[in-house]
Amino acid sequence: MQIRTLQIEDLEAVSAVCMEAFTTPVAKSLSEEGIATFTKVAASDAFFERMSKDTNMLVALIKDEIVGIAELREGHHVSMLFVRPDHQRRGLGTQLLNALLLLARSQKVTVSASLSSIAAYQKYGFVECGDISEIAGLVYQPMEIILPI
Repeated sequence: MQIRTLQIEDLEAVSAVCMEAFTTPVAKSLSEEGIATFTKVAASDAFFERMSKDTNMLVALIKDEIVGIAELREGHHVSMLFVRPDHQRRGLGTQLLNALLLLARSQKVTVSASLSSIAAYQKYGFVECGDISEIAGLVYQPMEIILPI
């Protein structure tokens, strides 16, 4: 597996990975508003727009095919971490997250974890740090990890 920075030519594939990974475990627990919100955030044009902001985006490739995406906003917030369903449970998410955390500019890194991903983030070392909340139909658990100095 190779991990590298997201490139413009990756946008359609990254959007597809996000939607595929979102559809089964997450979408079924959300309202139509939440699904619409996520669809907008995961669209290729939304990724393109975020590329010019204070965001680090990494992709995981196997045989030149994108199978995962990770995004870190403002050096301290994991805003995306998705692996294609047919490549999950092989350590790709862990490798992507570890590469992303190397780019963190803060000792505390946060994530707004979908309810179906809480266990995975706990496995990565994140702990719950607030109450379950909802924004624009997206239900999430605030979590954080304190990185070693």
